[in-house]
Amino acid sequence: MPFNPKVKLTLGQIRTAVLIIALLLLAGGIGFSLGQRQIGFHWENYQPKVTIERAVPAEKQDIDFSLFWDVWDTLSASYLDKSALSPGKMVYGAIQGMVSSLGDPYTVFLPPEEQKRSQEDLGGAFEGVGIQLGYKDGSLAVIAPLSGMPAEKAGVKAGDLILKIEDEETTGITLPEAVKLIRGPKGTSIKLTLLHEGEDEPYEATIVRGTIIVKSVEVDFKEAENGKNVAHLKLMRFGERTDDEWHEAVSEVVSECQNVRVSGCQGVVLDLRNNPGGYLSGAVFIASEFLPSGVVVQQEFADGQRETFSVDRRGKLLKTTLIVLVNKGSASASEIVAGALSDQ
Repeated sequence: MPFNPKVKLTLGQIRTAVLIIALLLLAGGIGFSLGQRQIGFHWENYQPKVTIERAVPAEKQDIDFSLFWDVWDTLSASYLDKSALSPGKMVYGAIQGMVSSLGDPYTVFLPPEEQKRSQEDLGGAFEGVGIQLGYKDGSLAVIAPLSGMPAEKAGVKAGDLILKIEDEETTGITLPEAVKLIRGPKGTSIKLTLLHEGEDEPYEATIVRGTIIVKSVEVDFKEAENGKNVAHLKLMRFGERTDDEWHEAVSEVVSECQNVRVSGCQGVVLDLRNNPGGYLSGAVFIASEFLPSGVVVQQEFADGQRETFSVDRRGKLLKTTLIVLVNKGSASASEIVAGALSDQ
């Protein structure tokens, strides 16, 4: 449906639209509801221009919105820095507050920019410098530079503290803020001031951004004491590239286990540690590699209806001895897979 910039919305219609957006964007964990139908939102050029009527619908007369509008009007009239007043950001902030009032960390509203980044992460490709960010003793730090990416080529190492992004100090910066500053169009550059672990003098690195491809599946083999191989399948996310990458990794496992030089495989370690999840369909896909049949997960809706997702293909590792690794960073689709395998 095309967007009409001259539409006048009642408060009830706004409320309904807000609820729909909030529920669609990430109810129940990043990618869970989006994953089933591979829904994507493209907000880049979205510029809301609506006239808001402050009248409360008749069926909602018991709800008092006057305080909201009093605060809105007070800020508009009296806030000192008028340039900081952004109606769009204020609306998004109000929606975020409404959703966060539920106290459910897995139901969130993402403004357009954050939604775009989450889709890029699930897609496995974005433009930036190629570093995993985190904190070390409360300071912004490089968890690991991605192999072969611009940051590694510029000498950035795991454990480096990021003291400045361009000329901005990173003290107190949040991860989303840091990501926003460091990512950017391919071919542009970013200057970082960093400190190698164990050194006293910081250094500057000017890094030219590139297209970053982040694999979601990795496989390696370890030889057990009995001479057999153990396959280590590391799954980092359930994204758009995961199915194809998984097929490649499993084919490698099957080939190695049939290698005449070794007497078969001891088994497989499925490593889901620090996997934040992703598409629901991906969880069903991965679980189906190891389960011959049965329910993978059941989704229950607010009206009590349930939808069941069962094994939907014949896997290649159905009879393989399996160990699954999880930790506190395993969430969403990772928990679905681990739970389904544990139950069966």
